[in-house]
Amino acid sequence: MPNIDAECLTAIDEEKLFAPERSAAPVKILLLYGSLRPRSFSRLATEEAARILEYFGAETRTFNPSGLPLPDDAAEDHPKVKELRELAQWCNGMVWCSPERHGAMTGIMKAQIDWIPLAMQGIRPTQGKTLAVMQVSGGSQSFNAVNQMRVLGRWMRMFTIPNQSSIPKAWLEFDDNDRMKPSSLYDRVVDVMEELVKFTLLLRDRADYLVDRYSERKESAEEFRKRIDQRAM
Repeated sequence: MPNIDAECLTAIDEEKLFAPERSAAPVKILLLYGSLRPRSFSRLATEEAARILEYFGAETRTFNPSGLPLPDDAAEDHPKVKELRELAQWCNGMVWCSPERHGAMTGIMKAQIDWIPLAMQGIRPTQGKTLAVMQVSGGSQSFNAVNQMRVLGRWMRMFTIPNQSSIPKAWLEFDDNDRMKPSSLYDRVVDVMEELVKFTLLLRDRADYLVDRYSERKESAEEFRKRIDQRAM
């Protein structure tokens, strides 16, 4: 294969891919929601999801988007931006839950994702991490928001799990104590969180190797060769 740089195309290392060593620490999951209403059903859904995740042994943190500026409307050292980015680096996986508004995810949800860069000081805060997507709707069941978030998850180089949750007529699904009522919709949330923890446990210790790419190894090798050539001049 004449177009291949043989020094950069390496064989699949099964020891790294199927390594028995794994971290004993609990998985770390960041939850984002997309509404600032006093009784936000996307927030209530993420709170329910967090309880389930903690039952499965995960450590969870939920970001409150109140006070987060619009993308590009504040400096990167804004306290809420720094908090969000630090949480994105801290976690092994994420849950994104948005209301559907005008047939799409909310601007509040999108703003949070837009503030998380693909690369930050040589670190990629989302690449190789797992993602579960959920949505709540005021009307009949829809999948517009979760479909959009799947596209964003792929763009952020995350492993978006196959399962997802869409809660129609969300105002009927939570009781006066803001807890989700028993139903098949609740069971689906449990399914999604269970699957997220399983995928995160499976992938987190192998994420660096899984996202290691020939094109990037080749680019790094070419940059190294240029530096060596300049020193020899």
